[in-house]
Amino acid sequence: MAEKSAKEPQFPTYKGKPLVRCGDVLYYGSMADRYVVRLEVKSKKKVKDMDVADKVSVQLMLTDQTNRSRKQIVKTSEKSGLYLAMDLAEVWLRRALAET
Repeated sequence: MAEKSAKEPQFPTYKGKPLVRCGDVLYYGSMADRYVVRLEVKSKKKVKDMDVADKVSVQLMLTDQTNRSRKQIVKTSEKSGLYLAMDLAEVWLRRALAET
């Protein structure tokens, strides 16, 4: 069995890229890459006894910290539901990383 490195934090992944959550904000992609996608849950709805994401803001961002925060945002969109937002995020990130 392979040992996991103590230096590298292990995050859940979606289609091979890290997925990190902090409250209602998710970051998809590696900060070591040129781009990352920020997903923010804007509203939730009740389904039975669970809160489910209803409106999700999707932003393709540069990871370069030398740019101002407004200049870091490359693309933005809003989707209904987390599944559609993650699908869009994966396409944007894959295409953006292929260009570099």
